[in-house]
Formats: sequence, C-alpha cells, structure tokens
Amino acid sequence: MQFQFAQNAEKLEYPDRKVVAGVLKRFNTWRYKRSQPSDFALLQDSVAQAVASGNPIPFVLYWGKGLRAQSGANERACLNYLSEMAGRISEVYGPGAQFDILYTDTHATLNGHRPADIEEYRQCLIADCGDDFRVWRLSEVVTASKVADTDVGDVQPVEVEAMIARLVGCAEKWYLGNGHAIDGATRYFWMNMVERIAVERMFPGSVFVTFNGAEMRPLFPERLPVFYMYSVKKGNSVKPWFMDEPDGPSAQSEIAQAVRA
Repeated sequence: MQFQFAQNAEKLEYPDRKVVAGVLKRFNTWRYKRSQPSDFALLQDSVAQAVASGNPIPFVLYWGKGLRAQSGANERACLNYLSEMAGRISEVYGPGAQFDILYTDTHATLNGHRPADIEEYRQCLIADCGDDFRVWRLSEVVTASKVADTDVGDVQPVEVEAMIARLVGCAEKWYLGNGHAIDGATRYFWMNMVERIAVERMFPGSVFVTFNGAEMRPLFPERLPVFYMYSVKKGNSVKPWFMDEPDGPSAQSEIAQAVRA
C-alpha cells in the first residue's frame, strides 16, 4: 500500500485570517470538544497551512477494537458525528475536512485478540467509512515511517511511572494478552512512544483527534495539536468500540478464556 500524505514544505504565507477563524469556529466549539485543545496556536497553524494550500483540513485519529469482531450502531454514530463536524467546516471552507483513521491493529494484537477477529472488525470499519474516511492499519503507518526504538529518546521516569499507573486501570478491563495488567500497560506505553513519532512523520500538519482526556496527552504526537473530542454526541466521550461491552471481572474472565482457546 502506498502512503500519499501531504508533506511539510517551505513555510506558507499566512492566509486570510477570517477564513482560518471561520473554520476554527465551526469545529473548535463545545458542540464537539470535551476540553480545550492541547495547543491552540499550533491548531491555528495547522488550519492556516491547509487553507493556504487550498487543501482539506487534515484530521487524524486512532480507532481501536473492543471485544466484538464486528462494528455496530455505536461506531456508525461516531462516524456520523465526525461527518457532521466535517460538514460544518465545509459550510465556510469549500475543500472541507479529511479524516484519516488509524485502526490500531497493534493495540488489538497486544490485547490478545485473534488475528481473524482483528481483520473482520477492520473490514466492517472500512465498510462503515465508505468513501468519507480513509482507513489505515497503524502497523502499516509505523512500518512506512521507519521509526526505530532508538528514536524515542529519553522519557522521564516520573512520566513513565505516572502514565503506566493510569493505563493499568484500562488494562485490567481490556487486556487479554499474556502476563498481568501491569505487563500489558507497560508494553502499551512504550508501543505508543514509537507510534506517536510515526504519526507525526506520516501525517505532518494534521490535527490529532482523540476521545481521551488531556491526562493522556503524553501518548499522542508531540508536534501535532491534540483535539479532545466527544465520541458520539456532546457529553459522551466513551469510545464507540467499547460501548455495550461487558467489563465486569467475571465477564472478562470468560471472554479471555474464549479468546485464548
């Protein structure tokens, strides 16, 4: 598969500020955002760069997999919500918006899901997205970016410890791989350290969208603005692939046995 992403070229002349402001007002609103963006100046620059070149406003986001092997109404509700936001941008800016969805097959594999289930869900997601969204495997993005573990650099031990402590709670719900929740959380953290660099390289100038809160900022691309968004409607930030999933200890035990069978 060939990756054809817009690359950062020479510095573009700042476009009409009214157009940029108009675009920002269409999506940087409490109708969609759950908290303020990570860096408004960087968000403004991303929009300005797209407007200056006459391209759609580029958004990129992770899309995970829950325990189901098929998508459903919740996933489609989320996609409709994203489409609504793109439509509002199109009302004031002709080229509109482009969403690149990175299906986190790497995370699903780490969590112990069967390859056949991972692929089945991906195919359902592609069907749900139609021509409105581009879907990529995150594993392909990492490979194409040529990011090495050595590119991660130094991460402060205090930051590592704090993030892994946050991730353990999620791992206790969804990690079905080998070892304990702390093992899954630790692997997940370091995996994200590589993946966030890959996303920066392959989607420069994009706005990174997440349904997580700002407490997860260290996991996301450092040089991209992060837009913290509701998932299916205002007030709801539960990830659609986790909606309607059993998450009690007994249910998880039964599912883990089935996945490993």
